[in-house]
Amino acid sequence: MTLEEEIKQTKFKSQTQKAVINILFTAGWISNDHHRFFKKYDISSQQFNILRILRGQNGNPASMSLLQDRMLDRMSNASRLVEKLKQKGLVDRSECIIDRRQVDVLITRKGLDLLDEIGLKLDSNLIENITNEEALTLNKILDKFRG
Repeated sequence: MTLEEEIKQTKFKSQTQKAVINILFTAGWISNDHHRFFKKYDISSQQFNILRILRGQNGNPASMSLLQDRMLDRMSNASRLVEKLKQKGLVDRSECIIDRRQVDVLITRKGLDLLDEIGLKLDSNLIENITNEEALTLNKILDKFRG
């Protein structure tokens, strides 16, 4: 369905304005889709993002500031997200040996298993109707857009 059909607007000031509105609309659409998808696993997309960052640490602990810096949604509260993941047994949190003011966060085996389970389904759930070549072009345009 076209943007015009989705938001019931036929005229835009320019193609640039339409592109920005299309990006915002599509971001909301993806966010809603992710919300429904992750709800089945009792986590949020922000919690999933934390788990992926921790998996990328390859067994090394991550500080709260590292997590905050790498998160896709920089407005999220990393401490609150980590606490919820800890309550679910998906991460461990401990005082840093070197700096007692810092907290070290590690993903648990349960967290890694959940990522494996979600990963296969998420990849096929996301963008089914564009090719890899189109995705490459889209990535280049979005990177250029943020310039």
